[in-house]
Amino acid sequence: MAELEDLRAFLLCLQMFVLMQKQAMSIQKQQLMRKRRRRLRARTMALLNITRRRGVWTYPRAQLWWDVTVPEMTDEEFLRNFRVSRESFSYICRSLAPILQKKNTNCRLCLPVDKRVAVALWKLATNTEYRSVSNLFGVGIATVCHCLQDFCNAVIKVLLPEHIKTPDSQKLVEMAAVFKNRWGAPQCVGAIDCSHIPIIAPTEYPRDYFNRKGWHSIILQAVVDGRGLFWDVCVGYPGSVHDARVLKQSKLWELLSDGQLFSQNTVNITGHNVGQYLIGDPAYPMKTWLMKPFSDTGLLTQQQQQYNARLSSAWSVVETAFVRLKGRWRCLLKRNDCSLDLTKKMVMTCSVLHNICEANGDQYIDDDTETHVNVQPPVRVLQEGQQLEGTDVRAALLDYFNSD
Repeated sequence: MAELEDLRAFLLCLQMFVLMQKQAMSIQKQQLMRKRRRRLRARTMALLNITRRRGVWTYPRAQLWWDVTVPEMTDEEFLRNFRVSRESFSYICRSLAPILQKKNTNCRLCLPVDKRVAVALWKLATNTEYRSVSNLFGVGIATVCHCLQDFCNAVIKVLLPEHIKTPDSQKLVEMAAVFKNRWGAPQCVGAIDCSHIPIIAPTEYPRDYFNRKGWHSIILQAVVDGRGLFWDVCVGYPGSVHDARVLKQSKLWELLSDGQLFSQNTVNITGHNVGQYLIGDPAYPMKTWLMKPFSDTGLLTQQQQQYNARLSSAWSVVETAFVRLKGRWRCLLKRNDCSLDLTKKMVMTCSVLHNICEANGDQYIDDDTETHVNVQPPVRVLQEGQQLEGTDVRAALLDYFNSD
């Protein structure tokens, strides 16, 4: 009996061993099959990548105008369409490339920098609706919007500090020389004025943006040198705000009120030490650093009229600058469909582009077919008391202008 029990135990162990061997072989076989399938799949994918390129999804759009027509444009045609010369266009692209350059993805190819810049310039220059720009360049409407926003942000970050900045003492001397040589206005370093930019009525406080001409606007305050370049801009105050209030709330007021910047270089004029100053219209207050014409009451003397004429002649440079600014960038001339925040950025961007064009000598194409649109509100004369600051400077200039 004992031998029989031992035999049964042996057979049971043998069965269990055989079963475990079969299971181990089955697991090894499955692992081997999985490895073979993975290798086969990898070889197949490699073969497919060699024989055909992976497709990039994009909605089919016409690219003829940008790919064929624009490269064949003459320099004059390019200037008329994009408002900048090819040299200025290349400079803008090079300067903004580190910010505007995007990377291709597996889903789609990115727009090159030059096309992104061209889309934004076209929108700024024509004020065309997004859909029209989309169809012209063969891109999506959302892409046009992103190109405009990215371009404005890049210009404000990179080019604004370079092209619109407070001049140093040496630069102020050079500016004063330009005004004296061209208009006979010694020590003048700039002309200041405000211009209204039409906007869509904002949802918050729309009445504040309603100007005296009956349309909604924001105010662009600018100081222009003798060459018509902006060296200080302030954008965004509602259209109902008086020019003098805009000045007093701007950083320019803080900069000049302490008298440090313009008092570094004084010149003796008819026995008075006169520092540098700006020229403004009757809407501004009289300051030692801000000259304005005599109020025309009909009782001005011949000397006062001569003073007004010489001052107004030099001040006209800022009017000319605004005309050229809006003539190039029509988004500032007519109301556009952009938000208030984006419109402010567009105004700043166009001011920088204006300086680039003027500094590079880009031709200004005079097209006054729409200058009657959104006529500027009339100047609101600032009534001041008898004790005016800066009367000694005005008296010195009065004698100077009548001594010729």
